[in-house]
Amino acid sequence: MFIDSFLNYLRYEKGYSDHTIEAYHRDIFQFGVYIKGKNEDDIPFDPKVIAPEQIRKWMMTLLDHKVMSSSVRRKLAALRTYFRFLVKQGIVEKNPVQFVQGPKMGKMLPYFVKEKELAQLLDGDDFQDDFEGMRDRLLVELLYETGIRRMELITLRQADVDFNRMQLKVTGKRNKQRLIPFAERLKDMMVEYVSMRKKTVGTEDPCFFVRKNGTPLSPSIVYRIVKHSLMAIPMLAKRSPHVLRHSFATSMLNNGAELNAVKELLGHSSLASTSIYTHVTFEELKKMYHAHPRAKK
Repeated sequence: MFIDSFLNYLRYEKGYSDHTIEAYHRDIFQFGVYIKGKNEDDIPFDPKVIAPEQIRKWMMTLLDHKVMSSSVRRKLAALRTYFRFLVKQGIVEKNPVQFVQGPKMGKMLPYFVKEKELAQLLDGDDFQDDFEGMRDRLLVELLYETGIRRMELITLRQADVDFNRMQLKVTGKRNKQRLIPFAERLKDMMVEYVSMRKKTVGTEDPCFFVRKNGTPLSPSIVYRIVKHSLMAIPMLAKRSPHVLRHSFATSMLNNGAELNAVKELLGHSSLASTSIYTHVTFEELKKMYHAHPRAKK
């Protein structure tokens, strides 16, 4: 009923990414299925009759079905944004989600890969020498050395790579742009990749990373490339592009980078989002301390 207008509002007024818009659409649809008791997209639920108690019961149902607290909180955020839009449009009088609290979450430290293990992977011979092997190695290297998000990598254009200034122009969440420097070694890898791309692919798609047929990479392809690459490192709890982003931040702080500088490189809007990595580095320091002979007594 009102969902199309809401999705257009997210896209054109709020500047949300396609990925976020799809997630919000899916979350609201799931809530509608719960309210209607049937999986029919052509029968939308009536937002004018939704009460806070219904939303709380939905959350409890999700938790009973072992949905993670973080996912429930995200679904609640989607619903809160939707009803806030409906109030703004005069469609409903009150936001039923306004005073609904999401489930509490324990502070989970982000997963990351140790520097030595990533160095062995990226300097080793686990990647093929063909176009796809060169692309995959560069893709993993770029995610780790710059800390950019998966969607930022996918939407990175050839014009965004400045080899003279040795910097990337990255478009992040809500179309916010930032500049990220890169080192000489990464520059050489990118130059070599561009040369191989011209010989192998031929087409001039504006995206920097492409498939062998010249089309841009999808989120699922990037995820598979990273997961497959990190399989070479045993005992990892998680293998994903975001793990490489965590690894970048952790490595930067472990090697003396200032917290505010890491915040700017990651594109965080708040320092609080970046500060979680200080807990990671502190945990590493604790492990090192417990190696001291006096600490073992």
